[in-house]
Amino acid sequence: MNLTIENILLVGSLLLFISIIVGKTSYRFGVPTLLLFLAIGMLAGSDGIGGIRFDDPKLAQFIGIVSLNFILFSGGLDTSFKAVKPILREGLMLSTLGVLLTAVSLGTFVWFVTDFTIYESMLLGSIVSSTDAAAVFSILRSKNLALKNNLRPTLELESGSNDPMAYVLTLAFLTLVINQDLSVWSIIPLFFQQMIVGGIAGFAFGKLSKIIINKIKLGFEGLYPVLVIALMFITFSATDFVGGNGFLAIYICSVYLGNQDLIHKSTILKMFDGIAWLMQIVLFLTLGLLVFPSQIIPYMGIGLLISIFLIVVARPLSVFISLMFFKMKLRRRFYISWVGLRGAVPIVFATYPLLAGIDKANMIFNIVFFISVTSVLIQGTTLSIFAKWLNVALPEEVKPITENDRYILNLPKSAMEEITIPARSFAVDKRIIDLHFPKSAFIVMIKRNGKFVRPGGSTIIEVDDTLVLLLDNEDSLGEVNEILSNTTIA
Repeated sequence: MNLTIENILLVGSLLLFISIIVGKTSYRFGVPTLLLFLAIGMLAGSDGIGGIRFDDPKLAQFIGIVSLNFILFSGGLDTSFKAVKPILREGLMLSTLGVLLTAVSLGTFVWFVTDFTIYESMLLGSIVSSTDAAAVFSILRSKNLALKNNLRPTLELESGSNDPMAYVLTLAFLTLVINQDLSVWSIIPLFFQQMIVGGIAGFAFGKLSKIIINKIKLGFEGLYPVLVIALMFITFSATDFVGGNGFLAIYICSVYLGNQDLIHKSTILKMFDGIAWLMQIVLFLTLGLLVFPSQIIPYMGIGLLISIFLIVVARPLSVFISLMFFKMKLRRRFYISWVGLRGAVPIVFATYPLLAGIDKANMIFNIVFFISVTSVLIQGTTLSIFAKWLNVALPEEVKPITENDRYILNLPKSAMEEITIPARSFAVDKRIIDLHFPKSAFIVMIKRNGKFVRPGGSTIIEVDDTLVLLLDNEDSLGEVNEILSNTTIA
């Protein structure tokens, strides 16, 4: 069946509905949800029972890039800088040197066991060199894994920040495959340009986005997430336009925004959490439709060999070398090595050789697809088991709550207080967003002139307002009083 304007919404919505229902029960059997999304797409494709013929790598790449924007941005928003600060150096080493070592070691192995040229081998190694943000974020959070000693922030920081490195390496070696007369040294300026410009642009757009979000008055709460989406795409496209790495820019921008006080932050976080899930489903369904299972069968042998080498040798080697200068227990290094999940990102990157029209593009795409499936199937289903074996898992009852979880989960508070604002208070004529209340204190209502006002980030505090506060504990009240300065409890 060919997709037309008349049936694309029906088919798409049915696939989405089936994916959600099937995904809901998948973890009873230990199967990662993302793998089921991919399988549903393959079943609906031309080689499956659905008979939908979809053979458009360019459209698939576009959908992939848009989806990765949302997935990376959502992951960045949910990244607490306080949590990642202690492991920032380890995470950056894994996302740069670790990716490079994975690409080189795997590329060398591919060169020995196939008839690929050295540049084609390095291209394949580069495509699968990064851990997949969609897979890591999804599986860690869906399995509700609580890990010891900052392991989870390390894994999420690595997966969220290493795609830019893999993207640069993919473009660089693709250029060398197309232009055989160029030397490997010619790609070094491209690398530095992409990373430096991307990093600077991400931080600059993050600061600019915060100003825009908090200063602009839209009048409707629902428009603020739409504004953030616009700022996200502006960050990506503008950075890419000036020669920087757009993926790196949006991740840095989102991490910055996620750690700032924003107007309607709760609404923004909840919306991006939902859209990130939608994009993961759409991305895996699209890639499932794009692949032809009958074309993968001839490459299953070599694909399995490369996949095993990646999981057992290349990934652990890159992790141990990258972390050799850091003090870390051996079992933590082994677990980081095991959470080297490949997912949709390598498949999206594998569309670049297809569009470039190089000789072995189809072979590379099918091998990469097989590697991604085996990685999610083998590693994704055993994360909890390995966490227990290596003694890096925390009991569920002591699982820490992140700061952004407070926005999303609507956690109950243990104390309620009312504070009346006198004329001399610091808070008078200031917006709630500018007061920088502690994360453990929420203004749920304002009593003003005998009426109740529903507070928002842009609500201006007036003299004699009575703030109704919900607090995590009594200690939070002291912090609030210190901020308000000279206020009195009603």
